[in-house]
Amino acid sequence: MARRHELSDEQWNVIKDLIPGKKRDPGRTGRNDRLFINAVLFVLKTGIPWDDLPGRYGKPNSVWKRYDRWCAQGVWGRIFLAIGESELTDEFAGRFDLNPSRSILPSSKLTGSHPPAAA
Repeated sequence: MARRHELSDEQWNVIKDLIPGKKRDPGRTGRNDRLFINAVLFVLKTGIPWDDLPGRYGKPNSVWKRYDRWCAQGVWGRIFLAIGESELTDEFAGRFDLNPSRSILPSSKLTGSHPPAAA
């Protein structure tokens, strides 16, 4: 059973093929994609600073860096649409573009200490 703010098995099955960095792709791959996505969902849904991310999710800076890379690739819009996260899409409607061909979330931390990326 998923914890509060984490992906259900059904949601995971919908998005697992949308995730970049699969073993067959060149470049970096995450050790646990589901845990990483759960970490990001936890931060976005609770509003905690990245530095306060619970230890079960990994090192906050590592999670943030990967989150930032996915922002630049436009991954989050595809994921939010696929899992039906209306809470997130409504909350961030003015901050991200759901067009998967463009970056959709700000690369800055939503609430916390990481500054926005320079334009």
